[in-house]
Amino acid sequence: MKPFIMNKLHLTVLINFFCLALFTTSCETTTEDKPVDTTTTTTNASNDNSSANLVVQIDSTGVLDSIQNKHSSAYERVQFPSLDSLLIDANYYPVSPTAPTVLLCHQARWNKYEYDSIAVVLQEKGYNCLATDQRSGGIMNLDGIHPINATYQRATAAGLPTEYLDAEQDIIAAIDYLYTKNQQAIILWGSSYSSTLALYNGLNNDKVAAVISFSPGNYFSDQKGSLIPLIEASTKPFFITSSKEEAEGIQNLIQSKTLSSQQVQFIPEADGYHGSRALWASKVGHEEYWTALINFLESLK
Repeated sequence: MKPFIMNKLHLTVLINFFCLALFTTSCETTTEDKPVDTTTTTTNASNDNSSANLVVQIDSTGVLDSIQNKHSSAYERVQFPSLDSLLIDANYYPVSPTAPTVLLCHQARWNKYEYDSIAVVLQEKGYNCLATDQRSGGIMNLDGIHPINATYQRATAAGLPTEYLDAEQDIIAAIDYLYTKNQQAIILWGSSYSSTLALYNGLNNDKVAAVISFSPGNYFSDQKGSLIPLIEASTKPFFITSSKEEAEGIQNLIQSKTLSSQQVQFIPEADGYHGSRALWASKVGHEEYWTALINFLESLK
């Protein structure tokens, strides 16, 4: 009997058979949908902080999240209903019930962890902070960790719309929640789309003591009317800022209004950034934003 000699044809057939078998096995072992028992799993994340983990909780409303990192001990996770009863997730950074309180609202496609590093600075300076997940948001990259927006997850699971204006009710509910919790008017802070909603819902609201607005625009003038007369008529303290490129647009909103000592448009010397990320330590020129912001907050005391 002649010895078997493997040629190229035999090798090709053998490789194809092996790949088919591997594919079939992977399909058969795919995880099936399971009942929504509450469980918790921890997945190591590859990032600059080797101790950081993403903790994923699964419950009847879908996948929720919290993060274990260097700031985890600074906050507690809280939940409260929006105006339509959708459950809102938030991180609360407490100082004391009598300390001034800041409501932090994120920009488009992001979540409460936009303020992961910002809130701890404010907390150290004596401010309670609540960073919320609005339903108009999503997943963001935080030092290699990818936290989800739990409110957005619930909204989509329930078939609710998640456009920018749909999130307005979440901001209003958060204002009410904090006002009731600490029995004092709050500082309302927004970023990008939420900074515009902060102006609409803060300048004429007795539950709001001041508004901080990073990169607003007249985005919703067709639906809600122009911001220009609202800003013109307001006597409430506000701090409005943006990137240097966006500053002209902010000036168009303020127009010829005579600003009081507690009404500020801050224009950075550097190019700056869109939204509250301008304060992140990784962003060039963040120091000048912080200096101007802290000066404004001190003026409120």
